[in-house]
Amino acid sequence: MTPIDTSVAPDTAAFDEVVDFTSELIRIDTTNRGGGDCRERPAAEYVAERLAGAGIEPILLERTPGRTNVVARIEGTDPSADALLVHGHLDVVPAEPADWSVHPFSGEVRDGVVWGRGAIDMKNMDAMVLSVVRAWARSGVRPRRDIVIAYTADEEASAADGAGFLARSHPELFEGCTEGISESGAFTFHAGPGMALYPIGAGERGTGWLKLTARGRAGHGSKVNRANAVSRLAAAVTRIGEHPWPVRLTPTVRAALAEIAALHGIHVDVHAPDFDPDGLLGKLGPAAALVEPTVRNSTNPTVLEAGYKVNVIPGQAVAYVDGRMVPGGEEEFRATLDELTGPDVEWEFHHHGIALQAPVDSPTFAKLRAAVERFDPDGHVVPYCMSGGTDAKQFSRLGITGYGFSPLKLPPGFDYQALFHGVDERVPVPALHFGVRVLDHYLKTA
Repeated sequence: MTPIDTSVAPDTAAFDEVVDFTSELIRIDTTNRGGGDCRERPAAEYVAERLAGAGIEPILLERTPGRTNVVARIEGTDPSADALLVHGHLDVVPAEPADWSVHPFSGEVRDGVVWGRGAIDMKNMDAMVLSVVRAWARSGVRPRRDIVIAYTADEEASAADGAGFLARSHPELFEGCTEGISESGAFTFHAGPGMALYPIGAGERGTGWLKLTARGRAGHGSKVNRANAVSRLAAAVTRIGEHPWPVRLTPTVRAALAEIAALHGIHVDVHAPDFDPDGLLGKLGPAAALVEPTVRNSTNPTVLEAGYKVNVIPGQAVAYVDGRMVPGGEEEFRATLDELTGPDVEWEFHHHGIALQAPVDSPTFAKLRAAVERFDPDGHVVPYCMSGGTDAKQFSRLGITGYGFSPLKLPPGFDYQALFHGVDERVPVPALHFGVRVLDHYLKTA
């Protein structure tokens, strides 16, 4: 096996291409409104054409016409090594142009920043991976292990047409993959003056989107009605929204608290029986936001549907709740919902996704840490658990351990997390260049 020269950096064309690809992918409107209302095929054809142009053979796959996924494999130099999955989704959430400073699908590059829906979530990562593997093709570089690239549809809804379909119907394409990397990790989080954190995702809370249905006796709004479906639903929704979920710490969250606390000069035993996570979070300043959503389960009511006329009591009322479960917390979640809904309200999963954990003491996490710190020696990599979820949930069904790793070096004041699904989503060009360098180094040597 020929050793890989890790000193070889991506060529200049890679830095130009990552900006162009990010901008051009943004201009392809792949808005996913849910319920099947999305068409990723133009974006899938775009990336497939550029993979093919680099001598990488892409496969286009659809469960539903227009909902296209792209999978390709780059052969590594060590046939005995496990393969690595690198995946990114092509769909984006809706954006209202009237709310934006620039049109959300313009892909405008202004003052060193690429603007538009998907600039952060996650056409930037799609573009970075594409530019890296094309640079390898130009220079003749091969990674140590096989790299399987997947560009997926439908991540912003159920993943039924995307990663779920791929994992269920085409597992052979991921043969040998034991680990994967994707979105929502290795971005700069400025926790205070001179303290740049790079949280790498090593876990995800489970998704429990709930549908609540209350039934009662329909009738005239002027009459006494002790079986009012709206009242029953409202009471249950209030109980669920106000429920004080207890702390449930996972290994990833304990590690995150310990490392972030140490960087703040606070030394605590996160395994002690009397450890107070909420008390510690109050001492961590801005960095608390990385951990606070993941120390417990959560339930947030989001949608109410009932009635059709003010003087008519409906016989049914429906609500939707965004529930999230820490790894290991689903049994408690289910039991608690049974109690909170009570005898007059039924609940079911509208969408259900498993929680994930990945080891933070693994050689893989050490390599991810080293790749970031190689290009920002003053930064501090820390593990964290994502409050939401990614396609890693789907690929985990194939035994693939997922990490959140889409590296970006961001300037102070740039609120990366607020731009996820937010207005004026954008990414600095230097951040894309940093991501290309880090991904190139990691993927060659992983």
